[in-house]
Amino acid sequence: MTTSEIARAEITGSVVEIVAEVLGVAAADLRTDTDLRTVEGADSIKVLRIIAKIEQRYDIELEDEDVFGVSTVEQVSDVVSAALDGGPS
Repeated sequence: MTTSEIARAEITGSVVEIVAEVLGVAAADLRTDTDLRTVEGADSIKVLRIIAKIEQRYDIELEDEDVFGVSTVEQVSDVVSAALDGGPS
């Protein structure tokens, strides 16, 4: 694994952890292709909490158009990775 692959795996792991915590589901039940809109208990307020926790953890500010254009764990991880790299998603 390259350094960027390791960093990406860590970001994905953090996103899964945060999603599981906010939605009250087991992290083991979430995959990278899990559509967050289909997870039981997910609603717009909880999605905003997820984004806020991610922004706090990584000390970043995600753009609304990037956040609202994604639905899977992997896509959220892509947006976080892009923000950390300082570029657009």
